[in-house]
Amino acid sequence: MVVQYQSHKEIKLKYITSIWTSIALCFLLFSVRVIDLPFIEQVRLNTFDQYIKSLPDKESDVVMISIDEPTLEKLGQYPFPRHTYAQMISDLRNANAGMIAFTIMFPEPDRFGGDEVFASWINGNGIVLSQQADSRGRSDAAPYVGTATLGEGDAYDFVPKYEGLITNIPDLETQAWGVGLVNGKSEVDNITRRIPLLSQVNGQLYPSMSLEIIRVLQDKKSYSLKADWDGIKDVMIPPYAPIKTEYDSSIWLNTNYSHEEYIYGDALPDLGGKTAIIGLSASGLSAQISTPQGLFPAHQLQASALQTVMDGDSISRPGWTELAEYLVILVGSLLIVFGVYRLRIALSLSAFFGVVAGSAIGAWYVWNEARVLLDISYPFIVYILVFASASFNNFYKQYKLRQQIKGQFGTYLSPDLVDQLVKNPEMMKLGGDRKEMTFLFMDICGFTPISEHYKEQNDPEGLVNLINEYLDIMTKIILENGGTIDKYMGDCIMAFWNAPLDCPNHAEMAVKSAIEIEEKTNELKRIYEERGLPNIRVGTGINTGTCIVGNMGSESRFDYSVIGDAVNLAARLEALASRGDYLKYPTIISKATANQVHAGYMFADIGQVKVKGKEEEIQIYYPSKLY
Repeated sequence: MVVQYQSHKEIKLKYITSIWTSIALCFLLFSVRVIDLPFIEQVRLNTFDQYIKSLPDKESDVVMISIDEPTLEKLGQYPFPRHTYAQMISDLRNANAGMIAFTIMFPEPDRFGGDEVFASWINGNGIVLSQQADSRGRSDAAPYVGTATLGEGDAYDFVPKYEGLITNIPDLETQAWGVGLVNGKSEVDNITRRIPLLSQVNGQLYPSMSLEIIRVLQDKKSYSLKADWDGIKDVMIPPYAPIKTEYDSSIWLNTNYSHEEYIYGDALPDLGGKTAIIGLSASGLSAQISTPQGLFPAHQLQASALQTVMDGDSISRPGWTELAEYLVILVGSLLIVFGVYRLRIALSLSAFFGVVAGSAIGAWYVWNEARVLLDISYPFIVYILVFASASFNNFYKQYKLRQQIKGQFGTYLSPDLVDQLVKNPEMMKLGGDRKEMTFLFMDICGFTPISEHYKEQNDPEGLVNLINEYLDIMTKIILENGGTIDKYMGDCIMAFWNAPLDCPNHAEMAVKSAIEIEEKTNELKRIYEERGLPNIRVGTGINTGTCIVGNMGSESRFDYSVIGDAVNLAARLEALASRGDYLKYPTIISKATANQVHAGYMFADIGQVKVKGKEEEIQIYYPSKLY
């Protein structure tokens, strides 16, 4: 049977819906991640926000001393005289504060001449002041602390670089026990999530305020950091554990700390030795910094940074995380593709959710155990896109296959068998399989008188209608018994059993079909006689044997058919039936078929016969039902 012809359009669709298209999509989405477009970074950062927000709220050892609107009402016009800040230090010492740091900068001399007094209070109380790195290069020199570098990398190649600093007046900076930068690291969405612990200004490394406070608390003269070829690994101030950083010395902030906040001017409780960071929070005076938790004043951000470092529970994103994300994207998406194309729908869905769940659990485990940020958002996007694309392609491919099966076998198989093939295309073994099958050839005998009758009546259409009517009836018998119509050859039918669907009792079903054909022919004979038509007879040959079944032909046009000697023998037996010496035997079957048919039938031994193509005689039988 001719089963398929592929147009150029169908060939294109074949390649579009192939597994290679889905694999190409995997690599395309992988490449997009390597390029790391801004929207991908944005999604990744939003994911990290959710990680950090998932941390429980923690009490902090750092308190905030805020200069707010009530402070301005009590103390008057801002900026305050420097003796006011000296009084703040005194009040905090009386409240049993520990380390004291200012995020307020003092770049200009005091108009009231209080710098000398303030400087003495700074020096006498171990105060840490703030600086700000400046890309415009306002100042190129300020006190700094030396840094020792371990490892093969050069820290200067990785840290943020600035042209200058916004500094305090020298009288104050020289008296401070420490001076630290208050710069954050703004992301693509202008939200601050990270603070670099070190920055480079004109060839010197300057610490962040949080790092400087730690150094002063530990009375250390310098810092140590470890750098490798791919960046900075950690910063060390013993006895604190090494502070894990990103390649540029940045740390991720835990903004879930509950810092006690006191408005300066109100009575202060006993602070219990906690570090106090003084800063502005009054409207119009304080530059509010966007964080994942909302707007923070500068001293709150520094308090969070300091507590993050002091806890040693640093949030990090080491260099290996990107490689891990690449692998998760590539391996996970490829697993999904192969799952969609190689597994049933239920199993492919299970594979998809398994990959998603596995990636999510792995990322959460690394976060929960090591506070390492792994991006799972973009892998999820890739998984969904790949799964949707592969599923659509595979669905369309399966749809075309089902349409093809209907086109191929709709007129050659019973509707039930066609439905089975459509639902389970894998049951159709194409490409040439060796199978044991049973073959039936059926032909109208004595066709010449019938043709002459219609010729005399000048009714060729009547002849065609008669043949079609007869073949239709016989075809239904074969199909109802699970047979496959291979082809029509004039008034002859070739059919077989046990392909494309398995039929364990194929020999019995073929014999059953032949007997029913004989019975139906006898009924039609009486009907045709009443129409004045010549006597009609049928001859059927059946044989069972091994052959090759599958697609025969080219890729663009092929037949689903059978090849083998067993087929030829069935055709030879049909040629014997109802002819010559075997006129009274409308159906002739081989010994191979008879041996596979059991209860319910009897076989009359016709004898042995020599057929074309066979050197030895074969045993043949006439089948009938047992009543």
